[in-house]
Amino acid sequence: MNTHKNTFNKSLFISLLSIFYLLSGCSSVRKNISNHLHKESLKNSFHGLLIIDADSEKELYNTNADKYFTPASNTKLVTFYTGIKLLPKNIPSLHYVVANDTLFIEGTGDPSWLHPYLNDSTALQWLGNQKNIALYTGNTDEQRYGPGWAWEDFDTYFSPEKSTLPLYGNVATLSKSEMDSLQVSPIEFLEYTAIKESAFKREEYQNQFYIDPEEQDTLEVPFIVSDSLTKLLLESVLQQKITLSDHFPDQPKQTLFGMETDSIYKYMLFKSDNFLAEQLLMAASSALSDTLSTRRAIDYMLENDLSDLAQQPRWVDGSGLSRYNLFTPRSFVQILQKLHQEVPEERLFALMPMWGPSNTVAKWDDPETEPFLFAKSGSVGNNYNLSGYVRTKSGKLLIFSFMNNHFRTPSLEIRNTIYATLKELYQRY
Repeated sequence: MNTHKNTFNKSLFISLLSIFYLLSGCSSVRKNISNHLHKESLKNSFHGLLIIDADSEKELYNTNADKYFTPASNTKLVTFYTGIKLLPKNIPSLHYVVANDTLFIEGTGDPSWLHPYLNDSTALQWLGNQKNIALYTGNTDEQRYGPGWAWEDFDTYFSPEKSTLPLYGNVATLSKSEMDSLQVSPIEFLEYTAIKESAFKREEYQNQFYIDPEEQDTLEVPFIVSDSLTKLLLESVLQQKITLSDHFPDQPKQTLFGMETDSIYKYMLFKSDNFLAEQLLMAASSALSDTLSTRRAIDYMLENDLSDLAQQPRWVDGSGLSRYNLFTPRSFVQILQKLHQEVPEERLFALMPMWGPSNTVAKWDDPETEPFLFAKSGSVGNNYNLSGYVRTKSGKLLIFSFMNNHFRTPSLEIRNTIYATLKELYQRY
């Protein structure tokens, strides 16, 4: 009996000692995180951080987790989750109906048509074998820009217009040689491009483009989308005439599918591509209605898959360009939990940006540390956020959202503080 009693007491002692060390370790980690949050770089601004254990769902750290922040491009995580819920493996590329020997087509918002980097040609190859094509563009209630977008960004690469059937990423690509020879894509804009000093790279209300005489880089400048321009560009590629239609036949629609959505998600997340985010949200709405609508996709997600968020966000666009968006750190952690529970890790971490020398960081300043962060950043003037996953040295997976708003210090200082804080978790938890 004494032997069994001694064995039991020894086991109990070891268990209690393990719990003691675990609690002490957690307390030490929390203390060190708090020390990072009191650094000079984070003074006089607003910060929120929530960290949980992905398996146990235990909350490891919480400061201002239930307060609202401007999320910037962290909004793309919500667009990503919306795509996962609403879009199939291959993106719907167009809807069509054949009536009276005419092929009626309408766009689904698919951003990949002639995109400078994705450059999917599935739909165009299919259309190239068709005759008597009629294009309908009235299947949307979208404005060209999202709510709260800055008007002066009209000529910047990160602010293309939204449309039902975007071509070339809705940007003109401009460059010049040493001999001042212009290269313009699509070629239709060549005659409307001048080498000239200008405050803007395009006229505000017309497709007249400018490239500075001293410019050495290739520029991507959004163009103004119109039905007539879409028709012209499609005719040029397909080498056949297209009719613009003011109606779409009242018949069951067929769908032509394009490239894999994972390829679009990955490029959107890695490059923080606003255009792809906006178009993906429009494309997702095509699963809900014949009318493409960012608002309809947002409302559906908030009423269904995101109805259990602890704090309902103010969510207005797909990219995070708008400062009207408001999310809490807890909301992002909950969304990241859903992604982790619903998407296999191998697929999820292949799509999430990884902070490392061969991924989203050009220069890796911590060569002695293995990359451990799978996360999406979000920055807009005076705001920098990071939300994602930490794979610790011990093999545990943590989910976090670290949001920083209204600072006046350089963003690099905020970024370095975030990294140092999360590295503490990586090494010690």
